[in-house]
Amino acid sequence: MQPLSIKDIRSSFINATRSETAKLTPPRNLETLDWDHLDFLGWRDEKMPLRGYLVVPTAQGLSGMLLRAPDSGARKNRSVLCELCRDVFSKEDVLLWVARRSGRSGRDGNTVGTLICADFICSSNVRREPPAGEIHPDPAVVVRRQVDELRERSERFLSRVRQR
Repeated sequence: MQPLSIKDIRSSFINATRSETAKLTPPRNLETLDWDHLDFLGWRDEKMPLRGYLVVPTAQGLSGMLLRAPDSGARKNRSVLCELCRDVFSKEDVLLWVARRSGRSGRDGNTVGTLICADFICSSNVRREPPAGEIHPDPAVVVRRQVDELRERSERFLSRVRQR
């Protein structure tokens, strides 16, 4: 992923108003992120922890989504799988993040949701080498496949937000 400025980020949102993007708190470590190892930029707002942001680079350019987490947080009595990274080894919380659809549909209250790692750590999850015994003998091939699948699933969720 190419490095982004706060201006790039604010102008990328497809389902947020100008006032919502103006109020967003950028990630604290924006200047020091390891952009080469990110497939999307995702973070929780420090000032509003139930609000998250996901900025996905696509062939058409950047597309950002404003997300909302449930008030109750993650349920502790069961494990769920992040729909983006599908990391079965991660012990991190996964939340149902909900996005307002873009355009008229979103203004009418229509939303879509998916399960995503609570702290948007999917890019690092898919880059972890598989444990010994993985079917494929070359861990780099497995990691490359996981990265490609993360990007594909991120764009698929983005397209659901765009549908009107």
